Amino acid sequence: MSQIVTADWLKSNYDDDIQIVEATFFLPTMDRNAKAEFTKSHIPSARFFDIDAIAAPDDDLPHMLPTAEIFAHHMNALGISSDKKIIVYDRSVFLSSARAWWMLRMFGHSDVAVLDGGWRAWLDVGGPVASGDNETPLSETIFTPSATTQAQVILMDQLRGLVEAGTAPQILDARASARFEGQAPEPRPGLRSGHIPGALNLPINDILDANTGLLKSKEELRTLFDQAGIDWQKPVITSCGSGVTAAGLTLAFALLGKTDVHLFDGSWTQWGSSDAPIETGPAEKG
Repeated sequence: MSQIVTADWLKSNYDDDIQIVEATFFLPTMDRNAKAEFTKSHIPSARFFDIDAIAAPDDDLPHMLPTAEIFAHHMNALGISSDKKIIVYDRSVFLSSARAWWMLRMFGHSDVAVLDGGWRAWLDVGGPVASGDNETPLSETIFTPSATTQAQVILMDQLRGLVEAGTAPQILDARASARFEGQAPEPRPGLRSGHIPGALNLPINDILDANTGLLKSKEELRTLFDQAGIDWQKPVITSCGSGVTAAGLTLAFALLGKTDVHLFDGSWTQWGSSDAPIETGPAEKG
């Protein structure tokens, strides 16, 4: 399966062999409730993939990767099987469905794709709509984690060591430029402003069409990455505020065939709350 599908494709191929999950996530400052909006209206049979809950339960950081066992528990509770195609969508403004796409691949599920344009695209093609929490238990399903499928993660200790040694791969930050440059406060309290030393910047909204919410064309994505300063011959680490929009950049890289990409799971929430070195101002492109 491709990494993305269109709403027309999903409407035409919607059947029992496809499982649909909504992975909408909003920033704390947005005053929106993703689960409440799902309950009000969603794609029929969709299940709600709660990015905050499907996470390491004892971590102080938001929605960090859980263990394979915990992830499988959540997938089985949602009725998600290892032998089904999975389509993930969202109604956020920054492609939060890519986080679920990345997590599923991290735990070995390769047959997963993001609905391009998400909820808006589904409504635009006249797709049917349902309501309710959709939490009725399904017949027994089995999600069995396996080896990762072109999904890689890097953690704080390893990345900090590389940055401080001056040997880190290129880092691409998905936050808005004002936050990256240290000109705007972070939406989570207690965080310093700025970015990881040497990081590049490509705001997640730049990869989406402002009018439709669709991902820009491969040619446009390639140009955006080039303009951000990406060297295609070298590995990349994606980062953001808390590991959600970094997955959107990871998805865009995958669409262009680049898979030597690690996602910094703690992202700026972890880096900005530590005593690790930071920089402010625009990215310094090589």
